[in-house]
Amino acid sequence: MKIEQIYTGCLAQGAYYITSGGEAAIIDPLRETQPYIERLEKDEVVLKYIFETHFHADFVSGHIDLSKKTKAPIVYGPTANPGFEAIIAKDHQVFRIGNIQIKVLHTPGHTLESSSYLLIDENGTETALFSGDTLFLGDVGRPDLAQKAADMTQEELAGLLYDSLYHKILPLNDDITVYPAHGAGSACGKNMQKETIDTLGNQKKTNYALNQKDKESFIKEVTDGLLPPPAYFGMNVMMNKNGYHSFDEVLSNGMQALVPEQFEEIAEASGALILDVRNNTDFAKGFIPQSVNIGLNGDFAPWVGALIAEVNQPILLVTEPGNEEEAVTRLSRVGFDHVLGFLKGGFDAWKNSGKEVDSVNRISAEQFENEIKDKDVKIIDVRKESEYAAEHVNGAYSKPLAYINEWIHTIQPEDHFYLHCAGGYRSMIAAAILQARGYRNFTEIEGGFKAIASTAIPKSDFVCQTKVLNH
Repeated sequence: MKIEQIYTGCLAQGAYYITSGGEAAIIDPLRETQPYIERLEKDEVVLKYIFETHFHADFVSGHIDLSKKTKAPIVYGPTANPGFEAIIAKDHQVFRIGNIQIKVLHTPGHTLESSSYLLIDENGTETALFSGDTLFLGDVGRPDLAQKAADMTQEELAGLLYDSLYHKILPLNDDITVYPAHGAGSACGKNMQKETIDTLGNQKKTNYALNQKDKESFIKEVTDGLLPPPAYFGMNVMMNKNGYHSFDEVLSNGMQALVPEQFEEIAEASGALILDVRNNTDFAKGFIPQSVNIGLNGDFAPWVGALIAEVNQPILLVTEPGNEEEAVTRLSRVGFDHVLGFLKGGFDAWKNSGKEVDSVNRISAEQFENEIKDKDVKIIDVRKESEYAAEHVNGAYSKPLAYINEWIHTIQPEDHFYLHCAGGYRSMIAAAILQARGYRNFTEIEGGFKAIASTAIPKSDFVCQTKVLNH
């Protein structure tokens, strides 16, 4: 028997590849299927089942394409009602893969169909729990995403989650390995650990949600401090539940190479968003007017989902030459399937063609220090509220990037302000959005708060972020 966690950092998502006796199972696969096909061929095993823990909200699973290519059936837990052929398992139903078994544990709460999969090894020992979004390391799945579909309140769903955890998962043996669907950085929970694998025994000791005195206190704790879910979540659920275009088709469409004249014509005719995925340093120096920068070198897909939101938005890509396929692939993982093509030759081709370019007014932290000395200035910090609460420049306003569509309207165009995040990634996204909407009277700080921290600019006293999150 072999269990492999295939972890994708950008999405903080774990898929699982399990083999035994010439057969395999894959749990919660990513959108692109070719890596799984190649792995199956290399290991000379047959894919017997594709298990889905629930209808995912934060990414589009590869279950449908993978099933079509391998003929392996898709398995969901009880109450699931997908728009395609699948096995809807009964609670405690057992599936055999080679010499091992996988038992379905219906664990509703995050969603109604949420299920965990308990692996029983060749010796009949309960060995591993693939807990989906029911149990994370340090946290549990948020109970507010399925309210509308379930016709229940988040408190009622949290009550179901309590029953699932305390009656089905906590009684399991301490030495069982927990393999969750997500880790730190995912919007599916609020307090996840950075580790991606742990024992159930350790989670029983350290996970706040598993140490509540009663159901009432559990409901209060897991619903407290939930941030609004990203706007694209509902659209990803529908794609996972009802079906989607094949990834091969999406990739083929997105890999259309366009010379600057074609690129410009299509942009004007289609209303496509020009998405520049280069790093923020290169973008600041020059870019196509009205384009938005979300760099591939950061949490690319989640920020695309949070800020663009509408998965049917047509997109034109500007990348470093050679990064086109990676960009199209990562967009498809969160359901953005309408990439119309990319700029052949990258931004240099655009600039060399003599077409109009734009840039961001970016300065160093040292220059920032000199410019604001003994002056009354406006500073906007686009980091998360918890980062701001931990430490910030005195007098700075907390305006998290995730809420830019709300706070952008409060800015007075005539008032100059300085803009920063932690390292420059998020503030450049904000800068691009601001300029695309006509706000130009600002200065962005290169290196963000990390660079500012080494200056003498007055800052608040540091507070550990763990304490911030727990209060």
